[in-house]
Amino acid sequence: MRELPRLLIEPLVRAALAEDLGRAGDLTTDSIIGPDAIATVQLVARDPGVVAGLPLARLAWELLDPRIECEVHLHDGSRVQPGSVIATVRGPARGLLTGERVALNFLGHLSGVATGTATIADAIAHTTTKVADTRKTIPGLRAVQKYAVACGGGSNHRFGLDDAVLIKDNHIAVAGGVREAVEAARAHVGHLVKIEVEVDSLAMLAELLEVGADVVLLDNMTPEVLREAVAMVGGRMVTEASGRITPRTAVPIAEAGVDLISVGWLTHSARVLDIGLDHVPQRAGHSR
Repeated sequence: MRELPRLLIEPLVRAALAEDLGRAGDLTTDSIIGPDAIATVQLVARDPGVVAGLPLARLAWELLDPRIECEVHLHDGSRVQPGSVIATVRGPARGLLTGERVALNFLGHLSGVATGTATIADAIAHTTTKVADTRKTIPGLRAVQKYAVACGGGSNHRFGLDDAVLIKDNHIAVAGGVREAVEAARAHVGHLVKIEVEVDSLAMLAELLEVGADVVLLDNMTPEVLREAVAMVGGRMVTEASGRITPRTAVPIAEAGVDLISVGWLTHSARVLDIGLDHVPQRAGHSR
């Protein structure tokens, strides 16, 4: 799995730490734990799933105290079961405890995104269809959420409005039709920019096939209609299906032969993967 660049994630982690520490810092930890106390903790999965977000968790502790060491046992993209030890973290106890919630917030959320993606990817693994994300992401977290989708075995859709053209129903309505919208986009963007067009009927698809595009988004179609649409396209465009897809409904949609299934809830409504931070008692006579 590709590593998340520090330049990308550090502003996110710094903002989360600043939000948590506020104006007075960690009143609880600073009043109870001495500055010289050393501790060892482990990141332990409570649920089955897929890990994602360890670089952000590590960085949360590193920014608080660079003496904290994080030994990763199961890297991002790894499958875990309840009780799986993901990483061991050692160092000054104040930093460990102060950074716990920020580290777990990132790790639990992104692992939840990866796990949700894996449920779809596993369900359709017997087909050639890939599961993709959307732009329905939590503001500010798009890059790391899309990274988590990749950790779960998914493919990334466009990252923003600036890296591909996606002509949807409102664009078509304002432009005056499918042909008008596609031709206007084609005249405006460079030759390396892909053009995708959303259609919600076979009649619209037929109209699109006359003008052509790189990708067609087949929105809210039944598996039977999708099968017809794939046959009409005949390999001339990449086919993508969308519309309230679940692990159960994804199977017949994938079996209809589309290339991609895009799923918004992977990022906007991901269920957090429960990961705990467990203290490891120091053995008698052992010191660091």
